[in-house]
Amino acid sequence: MGTMIDVKRPDGGTCKGYLAEAGQGKPGIVVIQEWWGLNDQIKGVADRFAAAGYNALAPDLYKGRVTQKPDEANHMMSGLDFVGASDQDIAGTVKHLAGMSRKVGVMGYCMGGALTIAAAARVTGIACGVPFYGVPPGQLADPAQIQIPIQGHLRQPGQLVHPPSGEPISKKAE
Repeated sequence: MGTMIDVKRPDGGTCKGYLAEAGQGKPGIVVIQEWWGLNDQIKGVADRFAAAGYNALAPDLYKGRVTQKPDEANHMMSGLDFVGASDQDIAGTVKHLAGMSRKVGVMGYCMGGALTIAAAARVTGIACGVPFYGVPPGQLADPAQIQIPIQGHLRQPGQLVHPPSGEPISKKAE
């Protein structure tokens, strides 16, 4: 079982995060929440990573808010500062894990998948990224800026989910 901790952001502020530890020097993984918030399911993913030998840290991007209602989740996601989430909360989480882990990867589901791609393009210190389903808008993350391995679990075999422009993100990354 993990615990809630304070994570220092690059701007000097803090965000909360759920830390499940496997031990000093073990690889680290940032687990980015879905649009529901940092709920028990995401905490359980972090716990399972820790049981498998990874230090896992899930930043609380909604500052304690969690829902099970799609309309409310959509409202919370729409109000999220995605640049701040990537460049501050996730960047701080990566740096925190780097202090206890030999390498740090990032993964997330849906909204967290989009933020995984954004972090891969915008945040230093990440060894790899594994997005599930989400693709960020081009103004948040230019796929051509990604310099780390990405294993995308997305909807269409052979290509990534279409961003709003309609062009496959895999083409933009070439």
